Amino acid sequence: MICVSVAEVTFEKCLYALKGIDFAEIRIDKMAVEVEDVKKIFNQHPKLIATCRPGRVDDKKRKELLLVAIEAGAAFVDVEVESDDEYKNTIVEKARSAGCLVIISYHNFEKTPQRVELEHILNWCFDSGADIAKIACRVNSEKDNARLLGLLNETRSLVVAGIGDKGKISRVVAPLLGSPFTYASLIAGKETAEGQIDKETLKRIFQTLKDV
Repeated sequence: MICVSVAEVTFEKCLYALKGIDFAEIRIDKMAVEVEDVKKIFNQHPKLIATCRPGRVDDKKRKELLLVAIEAGAAFVDVEVESDDEYKNTIVEKARSAGCLVIISYHNFEKTPQRVELEHILNWCFDSGADIAKIACRVNSEKDNARLLGLLNETRSLVVAGIGDKGKISRVVAPLLGSPFTYASLIAGKETAEGQIDKETLKRIFQTLKDV
């Protein structure tokens, strides 16, 4: 399954981008939106992930926007595993009460840690309340890809994604090995992470593999 990561700046552009898309991640942190805009976005689509990464928006505002998205009907909410426990627990509890699935995510933009560390991080994600864990790491070698994909022998629900050009293969292979979905960009040039492949290209790849 392909999840399209949408990072359109305005509310109007976001709604336009969602036309014809079955499953999407909304990168709230990259948008110029307020509470009412978030409500409208998540009211109008049945299968959206609410994501608001740290950086541009402070934690108080991020939490408010994610809680609003959950209340409005988000199917999933993404919370960084390194987040403060109070922040993380508040969002997880709200999601549980609303029937929203929780993605607890880990990102390493420099390297792919060794297997033992990855397993520790994976357990940390599930101990934090994950329904789905997401492990995204910089891929610097073929062995990094193998190490990421090797995590998919895990019985719990896990998404893995390689960051960078060398990690592209992991984004194709992961859903074939049990990852519930993979992230894609809306179109080429609108990637929200290095190594993302645009949705139409991914669709063609999957169709080709299916036809083989």
